[in-house]
Amino acid sequence: MPMAGKGSRLRPHTLITPKPLISIAGKSVLNRLLENLSQSIFSIKKIIFIIRNTEKKIENQLINIANKIGLDVSIYYQKEPLGTADALLKAKDDLKGPVIVSFSDTLFYNNHFEKINLDNNIIWTKRVKNPSLFGIVKYDSNTKSITHFIEKPKNNVSNLAIIGIYYFNNSSFLKKELQYILDHNIKNEEEYQLTSALENMRKKGIRFTIQEVQEWMDFGNKKRTISSNSKILSIESNNKLELINKESIIKNSFIIKPCFIGKKTIVENSLIGPYVSIGKYTKIKNSKIEKSLIQNHVEITHANLFNSMIGNYVFYIGRAKEVNLGDYSQFLN
Repeated sequence: MPMAGKGSRLRPHTLITPKPLISIAGKSVLNRLLENLSQSIFSIKKIIFIIRNTEKKIENQLINIANKIGLDVSIYYQKEPLGTADALLKAKDDLKGPVIVSFSDTLFYNNHFEKINLDNNIIWTKRVKNPSLFGIVKYDSNTKSITHFIEKPKNNVSNLAIIGIYYFNNSSFLKKELQYILDHNIKNEEEYQLTSALENMRKKGIRFTIQEVQEWMDFGNKKRTISSNSKILSIESNNKLELINKESIIKNSFIIKPCFIGKKTIVENSLIGPYVSIGKYTKIKNSKIEKSLIQNHVEITHANLFNSMIGNYVFYIGRAKEVNLGDYSQFLN
């Protein structure tokens, strides 16, 4: 799991908290991803993190999340942002046998794991409206075999985007190709890209098949994170999950579902929802909040918020319509 990026597109929220540890409806993105993978057809034994930050607090959080679902952990470091191929090669000592590569800012929902053939190499994909922003694939519709890998195409050659989850039935081939990419200085946009390694592997006769997902949630920037929060709330509400914690206190307020309200959070004289996630130990008074994501230990008064993200330990008084505040911020209007 490479997660050594700076998270610059989601700042200020990633200045203190790594993107995969941002909470969405009560669970971190990383928690949700590991749960999805662990509940699938795969028998996962170990999680390998490639990180940039060497802070022990972050490492301990990652280890605790993995250990809670019964996974061993290895941690490697990518200190310079040289691309996805370089990041994966940092973990070359653990690239043995079958392996899943999953980027930590993406989530998926897929009910068709029972149809997966683990003898194949598999690339998970989703049709998108803006393929030039992604690595994409072209494939043979009869065999579902991939015929081309293209990184951020300038022409609309395919709308089938790689969502950041891959399965390799023998990772030794992947390791050799990653090393080849670096040894021969093969770059795309000044970085060593996994897409380049995949295309070289394909040309050498290694077969890849596609697996399309039903739902894909991306957390690359504020807009996508808020949209993904809405999708998760809709899915979990439809699945009849309890989203309002029993220890929360709702006083003289109206909640328009779907919304998540965390443990010991107080909502008073307010209109909340739809599509709002509010973390634990938060106080909201005299406010109207819609389609927003609020983290833990926050105080909000006299707010009228829409399409907003608010980090941990924020103190906010104001009337702004759209807000993007990172951890430990104070705003008084």
